[in-house]
Amino acid sequence: MRLTGDTMAFLADSLARIKPSPTIAVTDKARALKAAGRDVIGLGAGEPDFDTPDNIKQAAIQAIRGGKASKYTAVDGIPELKAAIARKFKRENGLDYKPSQITVGTGGKQVLYNALMCTLNPGDEVIIPAPYWVSYPDIVLLSGATPVPVVTKVEDGFKMKPEALERAITPKTKWLIFNSPSNPTGAAYTRAEVKAITDVLLKHPHVWLLTDDMYEHLVYDDFAFFTPVQVEPSLYERTLTLNGFSKAYCMTGWRLGYAGAPEFLIKAMATLQSQSTTNPNAAAQWAGVEALDGPQDFIPKHNAIFKERRDLCVSMLNQTKGIHCPKPEGAFYVYPTCEGTMGKTAPSGKTLATDEDFVTELLEAEGVAVVQGTAFGLGPAFRISYATATDVLEEACRRIQRFCGSLR
Repeated sequence: MRLTGDTMAFLADSLARIKPSPTIAVTDKARALKAAGRDVIGLGAGEPDFDTPDNIKQAAIQAIRGGKASKYTAVDGIPELKAAIARKFKRENGLDYKPSQITVGTGGKQVLYNALMCTLNPGDEVIIPAPYWVSYPDIVLLSGATPVPVVTKVEDGFKMKPEALERAITPKTKWLIFNSPSNPTGAAYTRAEVKAITDVLLKHPHVWLLTDDMYEHLVYDDFAFFTPVQVEPSLYERTLTLNGFSKAYCMTGWRLGYAGAPEFLIKAMATLQSQSTTNPNAAAQWAGVEALDGPQDFIPKHNAIFKERRDLCVSMLNQTKGIHCPKPEGAFYVYPTCEGTMGKTAPSGKTLATDEDFVTELLEAEGVAVVQGTAFGLGPAFRISYATATDVLEEACRRIQRFCGSLR
């Protein structure tokens, strides 16, 4: 259907503030090209290539067979899952949350959406370090509030400096969204770096902290993860600590996320969720109980493979003309800059003026699908997800080397 003036007028004005997710768009384009017979390597999707562990699958199967998945559950999570999440927060992060302070949603994205929609008004500002996960600013915009990007530097490891945060805070600031390890850069903040950020927030009691810990367990080289409230407990009453099952537990398709926060905010989020999706999938919730309470030994095994892939990407990309690739501390992404390729001409005859030109020509010439850095708020760069088979990843890096070598 072609959008005419009448059809556009029918749609809500708020929809004009946002755009489709660029990461999903790249993945869909790669799938379409493959279906058409093209030899395409898709490195856009942020999901592990490992299957969900069998014990987690079995917990869902048992829930189905036992009749536990046939009915609606409590809007924001079954008591058993909330109890498992509370144990996880205490065991791994030293945080005390009662079940009434915990919410469960259909993925971390819904939890984030609920929190922002329940708290933001037009005129409010939300500070977001850039590069950022593509959904952060769009959800803020959808609420009518204003995202305030704080652009980081490659020489600082893509980490926000406390003085930059200080400069960004205004009387209108309502939230800081803090993501470590980061999507898209893999940058992770040390305890001292987290403390420097929380010290700034202590001076501004009107600013709340939304910390996205989705990649908590995906860290390498003996890096030690700390969530902000663990470092600065006095921020407990104005922090929402978000996490989920997608990445560490290889459960992207199960759609299950959670958060701990002050009880009044959790209640507000449950009210919103009751008028949208209602409860998350019942079988997935029982799988989540097993994920948190069951064996965790597969996580370091997966991380060892991810670390090998990270090192492969960093090495091969840093041997590529016009590319510089920092080594990230966590997640499963690298975020190489492609500034050295700007102004050069691709085999098609196209002169590369932006990182979007770079990724478009790379896909056309070599069949490698990556996401442009400007989608994450900082270019010229691109994001590679190395959550794919090692031999495929190596071939993709060879193709990137070949493409960059062909530029004139």
